Amino acid sequence: MAMKVLVAPDSFKGTYTARQVAEAIGQGLADSSATPVLMPVADGGEGTLAALTEPLGLRYRTTPSRNPWGSACDGRIALAANGTAFIELADVCGIDVLHDGPRDPVVADTRGVGMLMVDAVRHGAREIVVAAGGSATSDGGIGALKAIEERGGLSGAKVKVLTDVTTPYVEAARVFGPQKGADPGQVAILTLRLHDHAKRLPRDPSYVPRTGAAGGFAGAMWARFDAELLSGADFVLDALGFDEQLEGADAVVVGEGRLDTQSGEGKIVSAVLARAGATPCFAIVGSVDPGLATMRDTFTEVVVAGDEAAMRAAGRTIARRLRLSSDTVHRSRG
Repeated sequence: MAMKVLVAPDSFKGTYTARQVAEAIGQGLADSSATPVLMPVADGGEGTLAALTEPLGLRYRTTPSRNPWGSACDGRIALAANGTAFIELADVCGIDVLHDGPRDPVVADTRGVGMLMVDAVRHGAREIVVAAGGSATSDGGIGALKAIEERGGLSGAKVKVLTDVTTPYVEAARVFGPQKGADPGQVAILTLRLHDHAKRLPRDPSYVPRTGAAGGFAGAMWARFDAELLSGADFVLDALGFDEQLEGADAVVVGEGRLDTQSGEGKIVSAVLARAGATPCFAIVGSVDPGLATMRDTFTEVVVAGDEAAMRAAGRTIARRLRLSSDTVHRSRG
């Protein structure tokens, strides 16, 4: 009987989408007579809408927005039949969005995502789910709040924010500012600004877990709209039916561009490991932080694969490992 392997990788950011990674690994498994079940995943950052589109039957609308530095751009709203709208913050406020001018981390704001949220309500959304990962901003969500207020509010729509971090509001700039181009002086300015914003919001998000996502956007939504702050990884896994597919699986394969300290802090890899239980769990990654000996030991095996050919080869290797392990068990029982 062919072995069932659940293939649940995230994207290798900037190189391969989660779908491309899953298909390459799956081809390698199939080449070695295993049965891959492809489940491309995301953790609340880039690629979240792509992971949810098919299972939730999302329909897309393109709508005017602006990037973090004020330039006009198009944004996307994904609508489900039940009246829920999904927005990927990184589409318009992401660190990799196109921009011709200076990319000042102090100026960068979330006004564009606020515009999309209001537009979602205008198209009938009763609930708005924002995937908050990958932002270029540290404005504490104030830009989004201003855009929402200027455009007439959210008409009572429920707000949920998917996060891939647990960082609190006032720590957002210190933890993530350097990744967004902020030098030490700018980090200090942004941190002081976050403390000031926290005092002015309807309730204080300063040290509430997850409120620091997207440079404090999550905290602003929590403070103003009582937004529910959720693990993006767990939300996606639930939506995809991960637990149901895990039943009867002989192994799980996860993947991401780099296995590092953040992998165990709210990212999809840690969420899959927590659910896999006794099921063997393999990781196929682009690179590994050399200081991660402890986390490496939580996997049955970690394979470094930087391109699609290497991913296919890794799939074949995993199938052989599982077959050898199965043969060993059968011999010991016999």
